[in-house]
Amino acid sequence: MRDARPLRSRRPVLSAGVLIIAGVVLAAIGAIGAWFQHDAPGRSAEPRTEFTANNPPAGLPTALTTGQHLDWSRCTSPSSARTGYDCAAMKAPLDYRKPDGRTIDVALIRRKATGPNSRRIGSLVLNFGGPGVSGVSGLPEHLGQYEPLLDRYDLVSFDPRGVGATIPVRCGKTVDDTGYEGADACAKHSGALLPYIGTSHTARDLDLMRYLVGDERLHYFGVSYGTTLGAVYAHLYPSHVGRLVLEAPVDPTEDLTEGKVSQVKAVQAAFDRFAAHCAARIRDCPTGDGPEEAARRMARLADRLEKKPAPADGGRNLDADDLANTVSDHLVVGTDGWSPLAKALTALIDHNDGRPLSEGADDVGSADRAETPHDSSRAAQTAITCADSSLRPDFERLDRDEARVKAASPVFGAAWSTGVYLCYDWPFDGERPTPQVNADGAAPVLVVGGTGDPITPYPGARHMAHALGKGVGVLLTAEEEGHGTYPQNRCVTETVDQYLRTGRTPTPGKVCRGSMP
Repeated sequence: MRDARPLRSRRPVLSAGVLIIAGVVLAAIGAIGAWFQHDAPGRSAEPRTEFTANNPPAGLPTALTTGQHLDWSRCTSPSSARTGYDCAAMKAPLDYRKPDGRTIDVALIRRKATGPNSRRIGSLVLNFGGPGVSGVSGLPEHLGQYEPLLDRYDLVSFDPRGVGATIPVRCGKTVDDTGYEGADACAKHSGALLPYIGTSHTARDLDLMRYLVGDERLHYFGVSYGTTLGAVYAHLYPSHVGRLVLEAPVDPTEDLTEGKVSQVKAVQAAFDRFAAHCAARIRDCPTGDGPEEAARRMARLADRLEKKPAPADGGRNLDADDLANTVSDHLVVGTDGWSPLAKALTALIDHNDGRPLSEGADDVGSADRAETPHDSSRAAQTAITCADSSLRPDFERLDRDEARVKAASPVFGAAWSTGVYLCYDWPFDGERPTPQVNADGAAPVLVVGGTGDPITPYPGARHMAHALGKGVGVLLTAEEEGHGTYPQNRCVTETVDQYLRTGRTPTPGKVCRGSMP
């Protein structure tokens, strides 16, 4: 699953002024204090009141609940978070079945609400996808998408288990290597952690986090994989559910292989829509006169690149698998990615130049792409996925599954098919074939699905809303291309923001129009 698309952040600007000290000293001190309260990033114009909660997670020692206080201080990393953000470390049990045992530090980041205390709702916890995506790095990167909510919420994110600064999984040649050398390397360097980094453990971290930031109920916005985390939380703690948004949902009814087949069909369908648009609207369209011709041209191009990869950005080479992955990255951003994709394919086909295609993928691509994730995210993604999934097929089943994925898409099937081997030799058992997400008795949860989503196909949104339970899952449909629709679609944004600000869900069956024909 893929993370939310980054938008340019709209950072608050400090106003310039001259402070003239005259008269009573107390007046000057008051003026200085008012200046800082008004203009410092993340500050409101009145003294801030911290919230407190009275419902700590059950079964944990008091040292981790009533005896723990988050020590928020200025962030030291990443560099983008050094101004306007606070960071903290939350102590949590490594194993919730042994809450008095070893603890871990969960890395948190916060952007304080800018609105008055009287209007502040609490904290909105954000998860940007993955698994394997850092929330500490992600909040500054994605702030522009959620900044309008700062008038009512502190925006909070975190590094989930196995990611970033929270017990990072190491699967490289050495314990300090952030590369991925396979399951044996993961077991060698991180074996003591691997059983405890699955989604259900992170969901329990969320409830402790909810309590420590002072909220009686969790307010949460999860994208892509973040929808699985939010739904598992709702299953475990239905009475603690506040306002939960699950956007671009992962289908909770499909196991890993079924999900891979559905995904490759969806990305192929998105490519076919691009090819039809290209043939009708773009002069000298590189994919020809429609989807069928596009599939033939892409097959010839893949064969060529398999024999001789093309030069790509950063001194890399672009082979057949890279072709599929970089094309899918352009499709992730919807129709905005279509024109750049046509130009990049023209450069590759006509001039053997893979740089525009790879540069565009680097600009808009996902940090949690299973096939070629960046830095240590592949290790984290694999470890979390295999901790969650109990699917461990034998070689006969793997051969059938690989063939199913290949057959599902002429353009992307071959590249995606290797994903069926992700957990076959994992050294630990996984929890379940599919996650438990039924949350009977929880407050309404808003599920947002795009009909043209190439990564988390739209049927998964319907299945998620249904699986949460009657009266819990509320489906909002967006007729949009691309993975994720908030805040790109105005109707989705207005509906989601109203829900987060008021708790009111949209009329059942509401559809937001968008880029889909």
